[in-house]
Amino acid sequence: MSLFAPPTPVLTVSDLNRRVRILLENQFETLWVGGELSGVKKAPSGHWYFCLKDAAAEIQCVMYRSRAQFLDFRPENGQQVEVRARVTLYEPRGTYQLTVDEMRKAGLGALYEAFEKLKAKLEAEGLFAPGRKKPLPAFPRAIGIVTSPAAAALRDVLTTLSRRAPMVPVVIYPAQVQGETAAAQLARAIKAANARAEVDVLVVCRGGGSLEDLWAFNEEAVARAIAASRLPIVSGVGHETDFSICDFVADVRAPTPTAAAALASPDREALCDSVERLRRRAARDITRIVERASQRVDGAARRLLTPAERLARNRERVVQLGRRLRRAATLRDREQRVGALRTALAHLDPTQVLARGYSIVRDASGHVRVTSAGLAAGDALDIMFSRGGAAVKVDKPR
Repeated sequence: MSLFAPPTPVLTVSDLNRRVRILLENQFETLWVGGELSGVKKAPSGHWYFCLKDAAAEIQCVMYRSRAQFLDFRPENGQQVEVRARVTLYEPRGTYQLTVDEMRKAGLGALYEAFEKLKAKLEAEGLFAPGRKKPLPAFPRAIGIVTSPAAAALRDVLTTLSRRAPMVPVVIYPAQVQGETAAAQLARAIKAANARAEVDVLVVCRGGGSLEDLWAFNEEAVARAIAASRLPIVSGVGHETDFSICDFVADVRAPTPTAAAALASPDREALCDSVERLRRRAARDITRIVERASQRVDGAARRLLTPAERLARNRERVVQLGRRLRRAATLRDREQRVGALRTALAHLDPTQVLARGYSIVRDASGHVRVTSAGLAAGDALDIMFSRGGAAVKVDKPR
């Protein structure tokens, strides 16, 4: 080694573990790994710790609570499982491990594949199309339930229907909901309900379970029976996180059997509240109508006269007309007298006399002169004729 060669950097253990973790996480994508569970432990935090092993090797695994809460079974030692996980390294201990995002029982991969294959097939045929979904009746005359008589889900559905709509009859169409013959029984029950036509809506339901437990609701025979149903169907299979082919084909998917019962039935209490609100509104409207009509009647009554009142009013009118008639007669008399006076005055009108050839003579003071006495030569006189006048001077009085 050269005395002048740069020294080799010394890594801390933390640096080394971090580099290895990054290398592992970048090298491997999320993958599926199968094996047997061993050393299964659930921490108080809700995280699961276990080993996944086969005949020749094993690897430590952790499944955090945020993902473990979606498990549909409880992991136990000796179970054959398949996990979807990320390869990583736990730096504080330098432990190579898998961080598990999903876990299923071994062999479910084929079921998932069959599920996706049938789902794609039916979707391509249009069985999931929103346009073929039938509306649920607001007030069904009867509600049908397709499920097992021994299922806990049936009790939940009946309890909900009894609370919400005790007035609506319920018809149960029994069928196994798990096992080899379950799909055929479910399909027959749906067809029987349609043939009997005694209900207006069907609830197809069962409680939660694993993928194998719910598999009957993923069978093509059940999907075809639902698609062919003339009755609207509400699917209430499993828990809220469970999805089945039945959910996609049904007219409405409910997250639980209880929710399916609520969707299929009217709410009696809500209806009673609505009716009471309408009753109060109708009562208010009727009261207002009656009040307005009463006001109109009162107005008409005020305008309505008794025979005595009508006679009294007519009598008063006759009196008034008599007064007016007498005043009119007086006026005619006065008009005649005025006419006579007008005629008399016309005869005395000096202009009428002038029209007959006479004239009026006034002196300088404006006095009418009826005689020539007192006039002197040169006095000014004003003469008015019937038409016009003239100013003259006296030449020689006579």
